[in-house]
Amino acid sequence: MSDLLSGPVEAAAGLSVYGADAVDKAAPASTRDALVKAGVPGKLAGKDASLWGPDAEAEAKIRLGWVDTHRRSRELLAQLAELKAELADLDHVVLAGMGGSSLAPEVITQTLGKPLTVLDTTDPGQVRAALGDRLERTVVVVASKSGSTVETDSHRRAYWQAFLDAGMTEAEAGRHFVIVTDPGSPLEATANEMGAFTVLADPNVGGRYSALTAFGLVPSALAGVEVAELLDQADALATSLGADQNNPALALGAALGAAATLARDKVALLSDGTGIDGLGDWAEQLIAESTGKAGVGILPVVVESPQSPGATGSDVLTVSYGGALAAGDVPGGGANPDVAVNGPLGAQFLAWEYATAVAGVVLGIDPFNQPNVTESKENTNKILASGLPAETPSFTEGAIEVYAPQGAPGDLAGVLRWLLDGLGDDGYLAVMAYLDRFADADAARLRSLLAQAGGRPVTFGWGPRFLHSTGQYHKGGPQVGSYLQVTGAVAEDLAVPGKPYTFGELQAAQAAGDRQALAGRERPVLRLHLTDRAAGVAQLLDAAGQLRA
Repeated sequence: MSDLLSGPVEAAAGLSVYGADAVDKAAPASTRDALVKAGVPGKLAGKDASLWGPDAEAEAKIRLGWVDTHRRSRELLAQLAELKAELADLDHVVLAGMGGSSLAPEVITQTLGKPLTVLDTTDPGQVRAALGDRLERTVVVVASKSGSTVETDSHRRAYWQAFLDAGMTEAEAGRHFVIVTDPGSPLEATANEMGAFTVLADPNVGGRYSALTAFGLVPSALAGVEVAELLDQADALATSLGADQNNPALALGAALGAAATLARDKVALLSDGTGIDGLGDWAEQLIAESTGKAGVGILPVVVESPQSPGATGSDVLTVSYGGALAAGDVPGGGANPDVAVNGPLGAQFLAWEYATAVAGVVLGIDPFNQPNVTESKENTNKILASGLPAETPSFTEGAIEVYAPQGAPGDLAGVLRWLLDGLGDDGYLAVMAYLDRFADADAARLRSLLAQAGGRPVTFGWGPRFLHSTGQYHKGGPQVGSYLQVTGAVAEDLAVPGKPYTFGELQAAQAAGDRQALAGRERPVLRLHLTDRAAGVAQLLDAAGQLRA
C-alpha cells in the first residue's frame, strides 16, 4: 500500500481518484500517457468500437450504449413515477434477477437505505423464505436481459404459482409483476401473456454495464429511491470522459491496466466506510467478467475492511471506494490503499464502467463478451436431462462429506491445508458456496479465515450468483486458481412450477456443472458437502480457524 498524499488527485464533478498517478509511474513507461497519445479518452467517449481490435469491433458496436445511457434513461422517469403510483399498495419489492440485473439495484438500495429483497439464488430455503414474506403486498420485478435466464424464469414461475395458490385470479396475479427485459426478448412476450407491466431496457448496453438503465433504475425506484439523482451524478461526470486531463475515470482505468501489466493483477476492493455500501460486489462482476478471458485478466477480491487478510500482497492492488474521503484517511486505523475512489454513487457507476473498458484496451481483450459463461450452463442443462453423476465421498468427517482430488489428505484440516499450500506465489483460492446466503450467512467468514491461513488472495461467492460474475474469470482468466465448493443438504425442496426439476435439483446441477467445467481445466477442485448445514458451517469455520499461516 502507498501514501495517497504523495501523488496528485484527479477529480471532476465530485468524483476524486487518489493514488492512481503513483501506480502508473511504477511502470517502465506511463500507461496513462500511452492511452492519451492513442486518443483513447476521446474515442471511448465517442463510442469508437475499434478500440479493442478488429475481433471485438462487432460486439463493441452494440455494447457501448453505457457511455451515455444515463441520458436516455431520463425517458424512463415519467414511466417510473406512473408505475410507482399504480403499485402504491404493493410495498414489498422483490427483485428476481442475476448478475448485472441484480447487483446494481442492491448497491443502490443498500447505500440509500431503501428496502429491497433480492432473489438471486436457486437455494430452495432462500426462495421459500421470500415466497412466504408479505406475499399479498409483493411486487416482483423480473429482470433478465436475454429473457431466458434459468434462475429468473424459475423465480417468476414460483411467484406466479404462489399468487394463484393465494386465491388471486391470473389478472390479479399479473398486476404483481413488473418485467424488465430487452426489446424482443422471449420474456417480453411472456409478460404480455401474464398481463404484467413491462419496462424495456436499453438494448445497446450489456448486463454488467446496465446500472443506469432500466435494470438498475426500475427496482430502485419502486423501492423508493429518487433515481433522477443518480442520472444527474453520472451526467456531471460524463463531461470529463473525453478529456486527457482532469479525467478521474481515465486515471482509474490506467492504474488498473498498468498494475495488471506489472503482475499486480489482483485488485482488493474495500469500502472506506463513508457512505457507499456494497459497491465492491457490483464492481467484482464488472471487472472479472469484462477482463477475465484469453488467459489474462484482473481478479477482484472483495474484502471486509482495510485490515482484512487478502488486502495486501506483491500481486495485489488495493482500491477503496466511498462517498467522501479526504486524501490519506482510511477509517479504522488501516494503512492507506494504493488507490482511493470517492464520489457520489451515480458517478461511481459510470467511472468504474469507463475504467474497466480502458483496462480492456491496456490488456488487449474485449471487455464486452463473456465467452466462457455458457460452459457451466450447458453442463447444467445436460445434468438436468440425464441426472446427477454418481459420486462417492473421499471421507466423511462430522457433518461434512469431503470429495477431494486424488492424493489429497484424509482429514478436513489436512485437505484444507493441502489446498492452500498448492496456491503458489501467483495463485488464488475461490470459495464457492451453494447455500442460502441469509440462513447460512456465517459461511462467508471462510474468506478471511482462509486468506489468513494461506497468505494469498481468497474470493468468496454465493452460488449460482457468482456464475454470473467471477465464473467467467475462473474459466477464461489466468489458470492459477484453486476452488473450494461448498454444497449443503436440502431439508425441504421446492418445485419449479411447469418444470421437471425442483429448485434443489437445479442448484445441485449448477454446482456439478461448474465442477465439471473447472475440473476440465485440470485445476484443483475440493467439494465439501454439508449433511447438516448449521453444524457443517460451524465445523468448517472451526477447522479453517485452526489453520496456521
